[in-house]
Amino acid sequence: MYQIVASDLDGTLLNPEHKIAPFTRDVLQRLAQQKINFVFATGRHHIDVAEIREKLAIPAYMITSNGARVHNSEGELVFQQDLSADVIRGVIGLAKDDPALHIHMYCGDQWLLNHDNEQLKEFHDSFSYHLYDANNPPVENVAKVFLTRDDEDHEALVKWEQCFNTHFGDKANVAFSTPWCLEVMDAGVSKGHALKAVAEALGYQLADCIAFGDGMNDAEMLAMAGKGLVMSTSHEKVKQALPNNEVIGSNADEAVAHYLEQHLLTPLVIS
Repeated sequence: MYQIVASDLDGTLLNPEHKIAPFTRDVLQRLAQQKINFVFATGRHHIDVAEIREKLAIPAYMITSNGARVHNSEGELVFQQDLSADVIRGVIGLAKDDPALHIHMYCGDQWLLNHDNEQLKEFHDSFSYHLYDANNPPVENVAKVFLTRDDEDHEALVKWEQCFNTHFGDKANVAFSTPWCLEVMDAGVSKGHALKAVAEALGYQLADCIAFGDGMNDAEMLAMAGKGLVMSTSHEKVKQALPNNEVIGSNADEAVAHYLEQHLLTPLVIS
């Protein structure tokens, strides 16, 4: 029996409309009733995830910004690792003149963006971005910088991945959360290392964890957990990186919730 369940959100736990579907909500609430610890493990901002947790009304740790922030079930910040000022200035300096790029930052309690993009607001219920000046970006309390494109051109972003790894390889962790979202965190930041810290805080080990994900930013977590499950809709790079990990269904079919009901939950007794 696993004592901790960790799950990515977009492409994994959330449905294609980026919401918690009713069956998934029921399963997560039943997990809490059976005292199985749940951990959100996502690239999203902690403010955004806290809203989801509040609607679910479950106690849960939150690993956010791909592991750069960890909040406990009471909402207290228990870990943070910021991106260095040199990397922030370097990444934005290299990318700011490409008009196809949207350059985002998670800075403190804010989501910052270098120019308006209404299309992005569909991913969030109320948490939204503020604009910043790419010529003078904030450099303190920054969890991550990430890039997106309206045309979702993965190969164009791969070129930026290669560029950032060349310039900042030993100072940054550069990873795709989705094929169209390239993220830059401080070196050593990952969901896997954050999950290890959460497990130990709860009195367990990684062997006691089961984890679900679909992105390259999930790879460490899925490899380090006692059992790591890969979504069928994951990019081929994820499946190639984790060839021995079990593949389950899609987020559209609520595959995570169905797996948890079948393998972890005590069956409901109807009298």
